[in-house]
Amino acid sequence: MAKALLISPSYFIFLVFLIFSYATIPVFGEEYSYVKTIDLEKMNLPKEKVTHFQLYWQDVVSGSNATSVTVIEALTLNNSSPYFGMVNIIDNSLTVGPNMSSKTVGKAQGLYASTGQEDASLLMVMNFAFTDGKYNGSTFTVLGRNNVNAEVREMPIIGGSGLFRFARGYALASTYSFYDNGDATIEYNCYVIHY
Repeated sequence: MAKALLISPSYFIFLVFLIFSYATIPVFGEEYSYVKTIDLEKMNLPKEKVTHFQLYWQDVVSGSNATSVTVIEALTLNNSSPYFGMVNIIDNSLTVGPNMSSKTVGKAQGLYASTGQEDASLLMVMNFAFTDGKYNGSTFTVLGRNNVNAEVREMPIIGGSGLFRFARGYALASTYSFYDNGDATIEYNCYVIHY
């Protein structure tokens, strides 16, 4: 009479898993063959530096030349802010001084959405796209929460292009002026680590 090999169910499942995991390794290797690690030293990147930008963000919501346009109106709910859910698309000027007549050095392009039901907070998603001087054609991206009632709001800088490739840092926003017609000038102090 032949003896049967008895193994526990958990051991059997483990053996089956092991057999199939070895069988699928080449499949996974082929699936991710387009990915490889690169040594940063071989990319010949220059030394990192920190650059400070002091810019004025001109948000114009009034008149025929508005640079901030509401594309989704707020749906007022019982307990929410009257602006909750509103989304604006922006192409705001970035100027070197607080006046609209100051020199324009770029555009803040993107959107902001009212995300606070109980407070005036916005989700800011925008590129600071430079159109002047050394940084012409380069951008960095600001993405984060903007509690508009706070004196100073901090948002992360999460990347960029051109001279801001691999950028990271933070932006500090403070309201310089807010007008009765809804237009606003916001001072942005941006600290960007880049190559």
